[in-house]
Amino acid sequence: MEEEKKVESEAPCGCECGCEKEDGKKEKCCSEKDSKKMKNIVSLVILLGGLFIGSLFVDVAQMVRGSGFSGKNLNRSEIFQSEGKTWVAYSEPAVPVMVINDDSCDKCNVSDALVWMRRIVPTISTKKVAYDSAEGKDLIQKFGIKTLPAFVFGSDVTKTDFYSQAQTLFTAKDDRFLLNSDQIGLPIGKYLDSPAVSDSDATSGPKDAKVKVVIFSDFQCPYCKVFYQNLRSVMSQYQDSVLFDFKELPLDIHPQANNAALASECALEQGKFWEYADKLYGAQAEWSAAKDTSRFKGYAAALRLDTAKFNSCLDSQKYKDKIAADMQEATDLGLTGTPSIFVNNNFDSGALTVDQLKGMIDAELNK
Repeated sequence: MEEEKKVESEAPCGCECGCEKEDGKKEKCCSEKDSKKMKNIVSLVILLGGLFIGSLFVDVAQMVRGSGFSGKNLNRSEIFQSEGKTWVAYSEPAVPVMVINDDSCDKCNVSDALVWMRRIVPTISTKKVAYDSAEGKDLIQKFGIKTLPAFVFGSDVTKTDFYSQAQTLFTAKDDRFLLNSDQIGLPIGKYLDSPAVSDSDATSGPKDAKVKVVIFSDFQCPYCKVFYQNLRSVMSQYQDSVLFDFKELPLDIHPQANNAALASECALEQGKFWEYADKLYGAQAEWSAAKDTSRFKGYAAALRLDTAKFNSCLDSQKYKDKIAADMQEATDLGLTGTPSIFVNNNFDSGALTVDQLKGMIDAELNK
């Protein structure tokens, strides 16, 4: 009796464990375990069957309702339509794009730009980032962003055909890629900072003025001539409250523009820039047709400048580095044409009218 109890306590009940019970108890124990195994198998079959039937039900229900496609059907489809939309499969990955922008900027709409981008990279998904948010400020500082809107792509852009063909359009930092949008002609909506006013620039007005108007201009540009006349009118009305700054941007398409810029800088050296600029724009057709610099020297004599000093300055191209610096600044700002006008950090281009320029100035003065 004591031996039988000892065997029961030492051996767990199982068919393979040597459960040594008398009177057919071993057979009963093993049959209980077999029954438990069978129950587990049945439960597993029911679970797997339920998942299969559920998946099948989803496929059939979605097909009947026309509400979507299952993953299985999507894998077999390159294009399908649902609820008025057409869905197309692409081999390229989804590419996240952060659009850094200012909602208050009327000229910063990105709709057209995104339409163009999706034609080239159809798998982009956009996230709007406010330029004055912590994330926006971090990206602006990291990439040295100067204009809005700005587009910063995720690293998956490197897996697209567009990137493989146009890597030079991107600036990479920390697995993020800034699209240099000025290089592909996307319009600039807003500048984050106005161009710096240099002591070497031709200026008029108080240096500490609340509003600064900076102009990049070409003396041989016909639109610049029209704008300059309007500019001079506005300057006379705001001479005590606004600083006006002139920067050189002679375009390659104008053969005498660089000589005119050099001559104007030589006049500035003698304190007669604005008077000389008046003469250059007033007689634009005359000197534009000339082949040398004799006309420019004649204008200096008419304005009673020190002609010997002026002629030496012009002949030696004394201010070519200064002009080159202005041109580089224009390039850094993404400027491609003249006149380009900044009223503080608000930008416009073309032959603005008197009222248009005054409107921009008054808006800044009233802030």
